[in-house]
Amino acid sequence: MAAPNTLPFPMANLSRRRFVQGLAAGGVLGSLSLPAMKALAQTERLSRGTAPVLRGNTFDLVIAQTPVNFTGQPGIATTINGSLPAPTLRWREGEEVTIRVTNRLPEATSIHWHGIILPFQMDGVPGISFKGIAPGETFTYRFKVQQSGSYWYHSHSGFQEMTGMYGAIIIDPAGPQTIQADRDHVVLFSDWTDEDPMRVLSKLKAQGDYYNYNQPTAIDFFRDVSQDGLQAALAKRKMWNEMRMSPTDLADLSAKTLTYLANGVAPAGNWTALFKAGDRVRLRMVNGAGNTFYDVRIPGLRLKVVHVDGVDVEPITVDEFRFGPGETIDAIVEPRDDAYTIFAQAMDRTGYARATLAVREGLQAPVPALDPAQWLTMADMMGGMNHGPSASDDMEMTGMTGMTGMSGKDHSAVPAINHGSMGGMNHGAMQGINHGAMAMDHSKHAAASDGLAVPSARARHARTEYGASTDMRVDMARTNLDDPGIGLRNNGRRVLTLADLHTPGGPMDSRGPGREVELHLTGNMERYTWSLDGLEFGNSTPVHFRHNERLRVILHNDTMMTHPMHLHGMWSELESADGKFLARRHTLSVQPAQRISFLVTADALGRWAWHCHLMFHMDAGMFREVVVS
Repeated sequence: MAAPNTLPFPMANLSRRRFVQGLAAGGVLGSLSLPAMKALAQTERLSRGTAPVLRGNTFDLVIAQTPVNFTGQPGIATTINGSLPAPTLRWREGEEVTIRVTNRLPEATSIHWHGIILPFQMDGVPGISFKGIAPGETFTYRFKVQQSGSYWYHSHSGFQEMTGMYGAIIIDPAGPQTIQADRDHVVLFSDWTDEDPMRVLSKLKAQGDYYNYNQPTAIDFFRDVSQDGLQAALAKRKMWNEMRMSPTDLADLSAKTLTYLANGVAPAGNWTALFKAGDRVRLRMVNGAGNTFYDVRIPGLRLKVVHVDGVDVEPITVDEFRFGPGETIDAIVEPRDDAYTIFAQAMDRTGYARATLAVREGLQAPVPALDPAQWLTMADMMGGMNHGPSASDDMEMTGMTGMTGMSGKDHSAVPAINHGSMGGMNHGAMQGINHGAMAMDHSKHAAASDGLAVPSARARHARTEYGASTDMRVDMARTNLDDPGIGLRNNGRRVLTLADLHTPGGPMDSRGPGREVELHLTGNMERYTWSLDGLEFGNSTPVHFRHNERLRVILHNDTMMTHPMHLHGMWSELESADGKFLARRHTLSVQPAQRISFLVTADALGRWAWHCHLMFHMDAGMFREVVVS
């Protein structure tokens, strides 16, 4: 590894137009006078970004607007106790916590305790679990802490999470720590835009790829001609044009509007975590971004992943991992040199967040160049192939046998699905998901038996998917979990996959599922609508779980994008394609054209939210209410 240095932050061969690195001393400005702000900036204290830690059983949190400046353009953030990120809350398993939240905003607010098992009235989702916190009001959250580990909290009102309202939670176990470390650091990744989020959404509604830097170019076309020949290159372009889709549609937002943050600090600010020689360091990494999947690695160090979504996992050593908004991953590292870069590049490869692990402030290590952006493949579009990290990203055009209904065209070579004769479905009013007269019931009503020992693999499209809100349907989704995803395959590094995760001790509930509930992740990029089973939230009815039942949930992604799906109030116990338990999760990212399943024990009475954790996808309709009764 190259020696650490104290030279100015490298630009990684990117112009400012392409990637805003932010201000070295950017961040929260608070209510200081201009001279005081200048003096504070000169000390670079604003660049440190470490959130205060609050401990105990009783907490007072005040939500307000706070001036910030990350890029040279002043803005207003939504903060908790004037901090961005919000204060880290430290609780203890088995104790009751009381959290008084006072709203100093001109609009209603809320706090959701992400991944925390609690009564639904304390879950913090306006319109579902409570009415929200009106301006000037104080709401008291009170619940017993029933778990331990690394979690986080954030607003569930409007775009407040996107404008800075998020923080970490560390819950100490009632007994001894299961993970031993000499140092313990929270690294909370997020993203920031100087634009009004409503204005950003309006642009996406007008043009879904407005912020896409990586559109195919003439250079790409001539490269394809050189590699594949003229006819294949023309056929490839013709296919994408007919589908009215882009093979580079990896993220809705890019560095064109986003500044990527680590603990509230832009890349130029270089937030630093300290250690001493010989330390085992625990990094509690949280993806609190509104819109960004991060691929995280520390060049020169291997990451021993020990804890995911607040739950210990059997240790697995990797070089890199991808995680989406809502997910948390803890890793142990054992640094030997004086400085290392914690490098988190956005999935679309237009920018990155970075921090430094060092023996003293002011050191930094080389920052790697961004990996090249990769195009979506046919398998990413349609499934039909279970490709893992070693499989080829290239598929012949003749492989297009798994996708139907794109822009009114049928690209499938298999017979159309007959929705009038499919077994195991009820188009009437049976218990389960009832979307109304024009929908189907996706649940299998059968006693737990060998028939449900393995998750079904056949796509069951609701009739509501055949409408303007859905631009494609995947008939043969892939079910493998050993694929790290687009941009991470065959990169020469050992990348974490869902198949690598194993929660010790097995499932919490030994019962098999009594039925299956299948939901399809759907959307239309031209209209910028996102939905479940082709229904935006406002047009949907709740999903019903019976209290204490054990059921299987299947998520089938009919879109080109990866969606981090978060079910509130209950654990999602991920299983393999052959029905074997893998890991307990609260947020699961479903790749394009992928079909995954998990088991749920519906032990939490009440009303719960279930949604994509990409802010604009949730706001545009990929949200559903779950009622447990």
